[in-house]
Amino acid sequence: MRLVVVSAGLSVPSSTRLLGDRLAAAVVGHDASVEVQVVELRDLAVEIAHNLTNGFPGRKLAAALDTVAGADGLVVVTPVFSASYSGLLKSFFDVLDRDALAGKPVLVAATGGSARHSLVLEHAMRPLFAYLRAVVVPTGVYAASEDWGAEGLAGRIERAASELAGLMGGLSRRGAAAPVEPEGFEPEGPERFEPEGFVVVPFAEQLAALKS
Repeated sequence: MRLVVVSAGLSVPSSTRLLGDRLAAAVVGHDASVEVQVVELRDLAVEIAHNLTNGFPGRKLAAALDTVAGADGLVVVTPVFSASYSGLLKSFFDVLDRDALAGKPVLVAATGGSARHSLVLEHAMRPLFAYLRAVVVPTGVYAASEDWGAEGLAGRIERAASELAGLMGGLSRRGAAAPVEPEGFEPEGPERFEPEGFVVVPFAEQLAALKS
């Protein structure tokens, strides 16, 4: 399985990238077969801006979009700017195919200078990936400056990573066990599944009845 970390950190070194790396390492701790790739949005900023204006991804951006679309799970981590995710992060997912994350498990994480912004995970990150029809991991991880080296952060990382590893493994097994219809199989009409005594009236017929 392939895990992709999407980091929107801007500085070097970056606490945002550090949080993404720790989450990825914790996922690998649960499943050693997981391969980790990192997409640094800082390196793609110019190509993302060009894609927004001309509609075409450059070479590096196209490779990054393919990497994200082909992942079995994502860790997405952003710094908090103006009480939300960074514009760079939002722009990247704006140019991603809108179906690319459907059904894909995503762990959301953020870093900030104050614990007062921790709800960015719930009011910004989680709705964004719910809109993209991803499966958002129940536990998000927020790290304020004072969290590094303090108690609590390691436990949240471990819990979130455990949930992501479980979702990646479960979805992978479910895909492998998907039933294969035999050759010549014809799906049954909807009437075959209707409970006894239950009649579905087509909406067009209901409208015609109202007009008469």
